Amino acid sequence: MIHPIPADSWRNLIEQIGLLYQEYRDKSTLQEIETRRQQDAEIEDNTNGSPASEDTPEEEEEEEEEEPASPPERKALPQICLLSNPHSRFNLWQDLPEIRSSGVLEILQPEEIKLQEAMFELVTSEASYYKSLNLLVSHFMENERMRKILHPSEAHILFSNVLDVLAVSERFLLELEHRMEENIVISDVCDIVYRYAADHFSVYITYVSNQTYQERAYKQLLQEKAAFRELITQLELDPKCKGLPFSSFLILPFQRITRLKLLVQNILKRVEERSERECTALDAHKELEMVVKACNEGVRKMSRTEQMICIQKKMEFKIKSVPIISHSRWLLKQGELQQMSGPKTSRTLRTKKLFHEIYLFLFNDLLVICRQIPGDKYQVFDSAPRGLLRVEELEDQGQTLANVFILRLLENADDREATYMLKASSQSEMKRWMTSLAPNRRTKFVSFTSRLLDCPQVQCVHPYVAQQPDELTLELADILNILDKTDDGWIFGERLHDQERGWFPSSMTEEILNPKIRSQNLKECFRVHKMDDPQRSQNKDRRKLGSRNRQ
Repeated sequence: MIHPIPADSWRNLIEQIGLLYQEYRDKSTLQEIETRRQQDAEIEDNTNGSPASEDTPEEEEEEEEEEPASPPERKALPQICLLSNPHSRFNLWQDLPEIRSSGVLEILQPEEIKLQEAMFELVTSEASYYKSLNLLVSHFMENERMRKILHPSEAHILFSNVLDVLAVSERFLLELEHRMEENIVISDVCDIVYRYAADHFSVYITYVSNQTYQERAYKQLLQEKAAFRELITQLELDPKCKGLPFSSFLILPFQRITRLKLLVQNILKRVEERSERECTALDAHKELEMVVKACNEGVRKMSRTEQMICIQKKMEFKIKSVPIISHSRWLLKQGELQQMSGPKTSRTLRTKKLFHEIYLFLFNDLLVICRQIPGDKYQVFDSAPRGLLRVEELEDQGQTLANVFILRLLENADDREATYMLKASSQSEMKRWMTSLAPNRRTKFVSFTSRLLDCPQVQCVHPYVAQQPDELTLELADILNILDKTDDGWIFGERLHDQERGWFPSSMTEEILNPKIRSQNLKECFRVHKMDDPQRSQNKDRRKLGSRNRQ
């Protein structure tokens, strides 16, 4: 049934958004972590106290009222209040006065109500994002003193095409509002997301690709322009900013485009399987995934080019020179290791200098082996294509040979096979080098397809920024499969929502213990990344054609 709502009603709701996007994002991810913790603990209690049910965690929650026995006590989850009035009940779609008075809650199935909440969050969070983005423009970028302090070229690097991003967000939000005005029960939002991701979100790629230059320009301005530094400090103290730093406003577009993909994933979990809404959500997710990948690639391309130029300048070749700079090459890992001198014999073990330092640069297609020399330079004495590397871990042979592994170059710079016995500073460093040097080596828990097995899982409870190329930056509430781990606190994992792999400290995560929760996470991952079928492809072509006709 159609129950239209006056336009002013939704517009007033959007205008009442009180949380800046940074605050909303932090609160929502913390709530997601706590929800998983409670589900994990609840199912574990049920498993220990009574026969396990075949229902999903959510189904168990829904049936609690009908159970004669009282369920385990649970702490109530905090609601995210996006509105400025802390006493407002407009925290959820079902709390809106129009929804309460319409009687639709008595008609809709529980899963449909959850779907409505997921779509409602996408809209209200876009309003929160628009509010923060508008503050970046009006409060910082268009400040009169800022215009006088910054040269136009400096302002362009610092703020990039943020006006284009703001304009797209405004149009996007307006269309979402119109959709909500059509009916109090939202029909869909993913078709709008799909159209904007396909036709308009390229502005995000431009903005995010500038991130490397933006960060460098910001640091340089803080160091070299006292007037700029003083103005930023003053503007940050304004109550409008709610104590948030200027840098948190600059990274808003990248945060939003990645968050939008996760919000669509959340909708996808709620829609009926094999339905038109599932097809639309899958298409929207796929388009967003392409935008996010292009954003990531844009950032990497800028930073990689500068990094390769810097490395090339530091290398001196004792062997035939190898061209380092290439558009298709990037650094995977670099660092110092100890090379064992001579064969492993009892006589060698008695020598004073059993190991000497070497330095490795591992690229995606090439290994370069060097010695550090004065002047922050590296003398190259061997190299090999990465595909011709093999690694082998030594069995435990005492303290002297702890964390030692064998690296074989099937064909080195002299077109011969070469073997190096290398010692790392720790177990985790040894594992990381072995994983990077020979990525197809079997991992501890899984071999080819971690997503087909009951693989150990963790969720991120503390954000982590990668310090090395082989590490993985973690966001709060990320779920990861554990592919390998070390005794000294490092995990090699694969993030479920984008299949990115890398190392991270185990202290940043907590393990998901219940196999039912892990299975549910994998099921959702499969659904999000299912392959195209012919029907979906036809629907997608129709939507693209309709989008062009509207333009």
